Amino acid sequence: MSKAYETIRVAREGGVRTLWLNRPANRNAITPQMMADLHEALVEISRDPQARVLVLRGEGADFCPGADLKHYTAPGERPASTPVRQFEVAVLLHEMQAVTVAAISGACAGAGFGWACACDLRIASETARFNTAFLDVGVAGDMGGPWTLPRLVGAAKARELYFMPGKFDAAEALRIGLVSRVSKAGEFDADLQALTDRLGRAAPLALSAMKENFVAAEKMGFSDYIALESEKHGRLFKTEDRIEAFKAFVEKRTPAFKGS
Repeated sequence: MSKAYETIRVAREGGVRTLWLNRPANRNAITPQMMADLHEALVEISRDPQARVLVLRGEGADFCPGADLKHYTAPGERPASTPVRQFEVAVLLHEMQAVTVAAISGACAGAGFGWACACDLRIASETARFNTAFLDVGVAGDMGGPWTLPRLVGAAKARELYFMPGKFDAAEALRIGLVSRVSKAGEFDADLQALTDRLGRAAPLALSAMKENFVAAEKMGFSDYIALESEKHGRLFKTEDRIEAFKAFVEKRTPAFKGS
């Protein structure tokens, strides 16, 4: 049974872990406690060999609008210094073995925008509204956006979105390649379920190796990466799952993977 957190909640269903940012009365805006809760939960999930997919989403109408500015500017409130390790939330989302999916509805801005960009996949409800927002509140940004965003939308567009912040909708996010699909509001949950079901049915060893390949490729030269990829491919080719997948394809049936 998952730990009960103050500002988030986590659910398990087979190989899928769903993590809700859970401050709906505040649109899931970030406080120091949320940062601590999210970091702790992601570390736990990253160490779970059974976790194949992680979905990050917001409880209620919004994904996450960034920092809770009302919290940080409340009378008598002294902004807490966030431990450096908690800024690794973006790294955990990007590099953990599980395939990470940002399921975005409503507001997605600031650090919430950075978290979404750190995920492997992003899908949006037609209600989603995006904004980097950092410059408007006098900060340069956090959660790795200048590293992840250019890889998604290109260097020039990423700089434009940071240097000239402003709201844009789900259709524009799809057009520039920030999200891979947009769902009608009433179909969003069903489309998300279909996506996680598909990932959950994938050969588990191949899925985790594929994620590892993408992470490694960002850090290596091409020839070094090819050597790594070839070694992994050779190991996977000997697995029972690969043999089963080939047979199932030829026999036109659904494969039964065992993770071996």
